[in-house]
Amino acid sequence: MSFGRWMKKLAAVIACLGMVLSLSACHGTQKESRGFEVPETFDESKPVEITFWAKNDTNKNQTAVYRKAIEDFEALYPNIRVNMKLYTDYGKIYNDVITNVATDTTPNVAITYPDHIASYLQGADTVVPLDELMADPVYGLGGSGLKFAGPTREEMVPAFLEEGVLQDHQYALPFMRSTEALYINRTLVEKLGYQIPDVVTWDWIWEVSQAATAKNEDGTYVANGQKVLIPFIYKSTDNMMIQLLKQQNAGYSTPEGDIELFNDVTTEDLKQIAGQAQSGAFSTFKISGYPANFLNASQTLFAVDSTAGATWMGAHAPLSDISEDAFTEFETVVRPVPQTDPANVQMISQGPSIALFGKEDPQEVLASWLFAQYLLSNEVQLGYAKTEGYLPVTQKALQSPEYQEYLSLAGTDDDEHYSVKIDAARLLMNNLDHTFTTPVFNGSASLRNAAGELVENVVKSTKRKQTVDDAYIENLYDEVSALYHLDQLSQASGSEKDLGPLPSSSLWLLGILGATWVCIAVYWLMEKLRNRSRG
Repeated sequence: MSFGRWMKKLAAVIACLGMVLSLSACHGTQKESRGFEVPETFDESKPVEITFWAKNDTNKNQTAVYRKAIEDFEALYPNIRVNMKLYTDYGKIYNDVITNVATDTTPNVAITYPDHIASYLQGADTVVPLDELMADPVYGLGGSGLKFAGPTREEMVPAFLEEGVLQDHQYALPFMRSTEALYINRTLVEKLGYQIPDVVTWDWIWEVSQAATAKNEDGTYVANGQKVLIPFIYKSTDNMMIQLLKQQNAGYSTPEGDIELFNDVTTEDLKQIAGQAQSGAFSTFKISGYPANFLNASQTLFAVDSTAGATWMGAHAPLSDISEDAFTEFETVVRPVPQTDPANVQMISQGPSIALFGKEDPQEVLASWLFAQYLLSNEVQLGYAKTEGYLPVTQKALQSPEYQEYLSLAGTDDDEHYSVKIDAARLLMNNLDHTFTTPVFNGSASLRNAAGELVENVVKSTKRKQTVDDAYIENLYDEVSALYHLDQLSQASGSEKDLGPLPSSSLWLLGILGATWVCIAVYWLMEKLRNRSRG
């Protein structure tokens, strides 16, 4: 091989090494998005096929709403075909989106959460910014070119719309909204001699829960006469921790993404929770099972679950999962989640949103946008909201005569007008000014999981007879931080995450590789010169 060819190979190797080293300077930095330019017209002569990923549990009514929405939409736009894929868990949607980003096989439209979208945004043009689409006079919200009566921007609930703003751009539309509710077995509470206040405090619920642990001589509980009773069960412990901290004005995270979860207030809250669990007054869904099943069997006094799950809650719940022999008769009361200050109610706003994913064909993206908007029409919003305790996200739907009539018929049947379900929806309607959301950034989903993990761990530990003290909690903070990689969540600027430089071990490896190639090059040059001198 000639000297020139060897030098070219060496130069190529050095260039590759330089590229690898340059990556270490921007490891984890989000790619720049090109954005999306709205086409002037939608070509209805061209067949378009889009995929729609949505979540559904076992509620067949929700599936029926989705299928009817697709059927009606395709009748309006015959050139668009919508293929739906249903999931049983939002986490599975998230995992599949992340997996499919690399192969450019993401869905066109997905029901997801802003926390998840923040992670999707780490890929350039993975998620379509909606600002220009929303404002387009022809195809935007309330646009003149729509074949259906979609909402205008002014007809969206402002607080719900704001939740989809990430990095100063609208990346998500709200689909449905919910909050958490405290479902109470009034019959058992009053049997213990307590009256339920309009706003339940943490002190009150802990007191009643402790009273409910009292047993008869035969081992049955005084409250329900059964041998099974968990006075207080919480479904989503991440929400429990987040709301507790919010109510106490304690740290969780900053809008910039700085982690504040591990603080003195959190420590005292965890000790309180551990004490309640140790006495048998408190448990969680992950440890004991669905709160609804215990509530409906009169085996709990207090069950915290989403308002969206109201159709599972109560003696006459249409989706109750318990067997007939476990059925009990009692009165169900719906209240806000326990509060620190009853005069300053703080409750989380949650619920699924709609995201559009980038594709090379602008017509395909526009078709996806039209379908996303159709999901905000009254037909879909009202149809879906009636299936569970969700709240529509448009003022247009909330103020419609159809929805007002639906609310007025609460309790007239135990199906569409199931009283607990409508009470749960009213709870959110009456407290819109008392709801909050947590900051969204790449890694905020991990932080949320970590908050719940803290609660789950202390409850498990008390059941294992471990002592939950300062040393235990300090160690727990380290373990949870490592488990969810919270120490790697550094902030670059705004809401954009930068995972920082490569680890030192990786830099050392690259350095060794570089030094090795330099040594090889020097050795080769010396041999070449030596051979020439001999010649």
